[in-house]
Amino acid sequence: MSIPKVVAGVVFNVAFYALLLFVPAGTLHWWRAWVFLAVTVAVMALAVFSILPDNADLFSQRAKGIIQKGQPLWDRVLVILLVVSYVGQIVFTPLDVFRFHLLPKPSGLVSLSGLALYVAGWWIMTLAMKVNPFAVPVVRLQEERQQRVIDAGVYAVVRHPMYTGFVPMVVGPALWLQSYVAALLAIVPIAVLAVRSVFEERFLKRELRGYEAYTKKVRYRLIPFVW
Repeated sequence: MSIPKVVAGVVFNVAFYALLLFVPAGTLHWWRAWVFLAVTVAVMALAVFSILPDNADLFSQRAKGIIQKGQPLWDRVLVILLVVSYVGQIVFTPLDVFRFHLLPKPSGLVSLSGLALYVAGWWIMTLAMKVNPFAVPVVRLQEERQQRVIDAGVYAVVRHPMYTGFVPMVVGPALWLQSYVAALLAIVPIAVLAVRSVFEERFLKRELRGYEAYTKKVRYRLIPFVW
């Protein structure tokens, strides 16, 4: 994928975030949202230029969408649930901040920690994509790309570091934007990913040579020393 296409992808994602935040808020006068978007541009740009030298083809593969040939039906269902729940959680954040006010707002320190969590989540996901050229958004056996087991880098710590990074990436923005309820709602997409990881491992043990041995070598799915 060319640099202009990658840049266009970053712009599209940031614009999509802006739409999900500002339209429900009903105002552009929300400085925390602007800071969040600026940080998003920064972390996405750093991720792109960090991954490009190692896995340039990964962006083309990830741009193919969330429904692909060879993807099991269960993954199609779970991916759609993941996207809907994640988008819904983002949209709920401005609704709570500007309209519902369901719980008191997080303190300044808690909000700032949320922004740090968001950056940390992106960092973990970037490390995963740097070493894994097969980190596409769907579960399928990539025979045409000679898929193999990746056990280096963060994959030597947990078996699904992309999912591990997603957890702080989805909880953090809600805290930074000052909605405890939205942070709690992050449980839904996180739970979907946890369920997906179980089904994904069953699929990979059956279809990908060496994966079962990898699961015995790296004991934890998402959280080191926990699960």
